[in-house]
Amino acid sequence: MKAFPSLAVAIALGVVSTAPLAAQPSAPRGIAIDARMAEDLGLAVGARVRISARPGEPGDSAMIAAIYERKADPAEVARREYRVRLHLDQLQQLMELDDRVDRFAVGTRDGQSIDSALARINHVAFGFRSHKSRDVAVQSSRTFRVVERFHTAIGIITVVASAVFLLCLLLLSVEERRRDIAALRLMGISRATVVRAIVIEAAIVSLIGSVLGAGVGWIASLLVNTHFQELYRTPLVFALLTPQIFAFATGLSLILGIGSGAAAGWRLVKSSPLSLMGR
Repeated sequence: MKAFPSLAVAIALGVVSTAPLAAQPSAPRGIAIDARMAEDLGLAVGARVRISARPGEPGDSAMIAAIYERKADPAEVARREYRVRLHLDQLQQLMELDDRVDRFAVGTRDGQSIDSALARINHVAFGFRSHKSRDVAVQSSRTFRVVERFHTAIGIITVVASAVFLLCLLLLSVEERRRDIAALRLMGISRATVVRAIVIEAAIVSLIGSVLGAGVGWIASLLVNTHFQELYRTPLVFALLTPQIFAFATGLSLILGIGSGAAAGWRLVKSSPLSLMGR
């Protein structure tokens, strides 16, 4: 890969051709294109093309010096556009913008203060404003923050509904074992021991359910990522199952299972064994 300046600007590619060109007075400048464009147009490193700012114009000849992979950016996942990287003077000449640019990126060396660099850049000329890349990313990702909060709300509603469903299942399961519990009580087993057995059983069921649910979620995330990464041709990860998520889900499932089991167990042991036997 040939090294390019940190400035990377995308432009519309007016005319692209891989046909042999006539003899040029000088070697064409190198450009870099993204892998999506190279795949769709059948371009490779070393191919000569013509680029122009607007369709129909002769444009300038250039040689593809590098093909790069796009970064995982959610803001660009649904866009069907191509990206081309040119040298700064090459782009200015092509766009006929002289010394004018819309925006560019400046990198600082390790240990250098970003704030002082921003202050110096902002005092270069009137109407010139620089921002931290982090602030720009926050401003441009507000839509995704809203989507993230929407997903969080859906997750909370799902957890609450699952907790109610789990409690109902345990109550029904324990209720069907009224005679077994009554027999244990008539045999002299203490209430605490019966409740402890029910809680242990509920914890084991919750743990097994968490492992099975994590396995299903892992397989589902693989299918989702494979499908949408091929559809949008992006390395972006659409579904993610991390150890933190698994630990949180397992812990929450254990808490809900133990609490539901204890509630269901105490509800039955408070009744007399004979009433549990239906007498």
